[in-house]
Amino acid sequence: MTPRDASDPSRSRWSDLDRPPLNTTALRRGLVREGGLWRQVDVVQRTGSTNSDLVARAAEGRADEGAVLVAEEQTAARGRLDRRWTAPARSGLFFSVLLRPAEVPVARWGWLPLLTGVAVATGLSRTAGVDTALKWPNDLLVTVGDEERKAGGILAERAGDDGVVIGVGVNVSLRADELPVPRAGSLALAGAVSTDRDPLLRGVLRSLEDWYGKWREAGGDPAAGGLQETYAAGCSTLGRMVRAELPGERSLVGEAVAVDGDGRLVLATEAGVQEPVGAGDIVHLRPA
Repeated sequence: MTPRDASDPSRSRWSDLDRPPLNTTALRRGLVREGGLWRQVDVVQRTGSTNSDLVARAAEGRADEGAVLVAEEQTAARGRLDRRWTAPARSGLFFSVLLRPAEVPVARWGWLPLLTGVAVATGLSRTAGVDTALKWPNDLLVTVGDEERKAGGILAERAGDDGVVIGVGVNVSLRADELPVPRAGSLALAGAVSTDRDPLLRGVLRSLEDWYGKWREAGGDPAAGGLQETYAAGCSTLGRMVRAELPGERSLVGEAVAVDGDGRLVLATEAGVQEPVGAGDIVHLRPA
């Protein structure tokens, strides 16, 4: 796709100088290697949703495992429950990857969004110097001042019978006056030592390759590869009182005490029982 002309008045001087485009050649050189997971890295200037595009490419036979699609700007990005999510061009990391974990039973594929959260948090800690907490099941949180804020999210979608497309969105350089909602955050606002998106993206994708490889070698067993323990250690939801807003307009309140072997959040309720939650919206009711 053709980049918008630099004279376009919708592009601010601040955006042009401090939000340079990604270097596709350098990304490919740093990520695509013989025997590695990442086989194809494409960067587009603008698209509706990298997830939708990559799912379509997979259906048409134009993408293999290890395909990475990155957008400088998304106009119809989706989160869980079909929520819309937008951000200024080149202000974040907006990308999707195609995985085909043939060695792993489908029943364990539900761990992929949690695995991606661990990988993204690990990669950002190393490259941006920002501690990123995980809110079950798919939010990335940073601390701005003394307040915990959402800086990103993860969305997994099936791609045919044997594939999963995982989309990641992370706010990198958003300023306070650009936040879509007051409770949002960004790496810059959290005090990142770098907001250069090239090394950030390389660090995240290398971390994802590492965690995915260990998980796949373990047959998807989250305990054997250390994934379950690492996720629990970085999950800010555990130890809090939460409200789970469940399908069918039901809700459940309890203390989040564990993430079980199926990746479900276990709540200890006032009734004295422990109930696993596999799907739903989680609201943190008090700090950990």
